[in-house]
Amino acid sequence: MSLDRITIDPEVMSGQPCIRGLRIPVPLILRLLASGKTILQILDDYPEIEEDDIRQALSFASWATSEKTIPVTA
Repeated sequence: MSLDRITIDPEVMSGQPCIRGLRIPVPLILRLLASGKTILQILDDYPEIEEDDIRQALSFASWATSEKTIPVTA
């Protein structure tokens, strides 16, 4: 899995994972998708990003969450 469109730089957005060094953090993209926005709507709102950027943001989120164990109590 390639994540070449996701960058982490301590000087950009306090080190949050961002789309290609832009000040568009991955969590923002995830929140927009979770709120019901479509990929096309996000691309209209953020013309500097591409569909592949959004897909890699999802891949990054999947990878990042699979690396952590979160205890759940019943």
